[in-house]
Formats: sequence, C-alpha cells, structure tokens
Amino acid sequence: MRVEVDQPKCVASGQCVLLAPDVFDQDDDGIVELLTEHPDPAHHDDVRESAAVCPAAAIHLAQA
Repeated sequence: MRVEVDQPKCVASGQCVLLAPDVFDQDDDGIVELLTEHPDPAHHDDVRESAAVCPAAAIHLAQA
C-alpha cells in the first residue's frame, strides 16, 4: 500500500490521526502530515478507514 495526502484539501479534523497515529500526524495548524508512505501491513485496515472517513477526501491509497 502507498499512501498519499493532499494537504491543501485537509480540513484538520484529525480523524486520520485518531485512527492511524503511526501513519498520520498533524502540524501546528492541524493539517495532516504523512509519517510513512508505505505503512506496515498491520496498519492497512486503519489507513483504509482513515481514508474512508476523511471529510475532505484528502487521503489517497494506491498499490505499492
């Protein structure tokens, strides 16, 4: 899995950080920061859920 984030679209809801804190973080303004582009398979379900619940659709997933 490869994760991409569209920071300009991010609305700083923080749902991704709550669901997958090993993959996502937030800067001082609450904007998503990607910690790892290729997360460990153990985190794939949480990353998929993060992408699904992102209110701005700022998280995109692709095959690695």
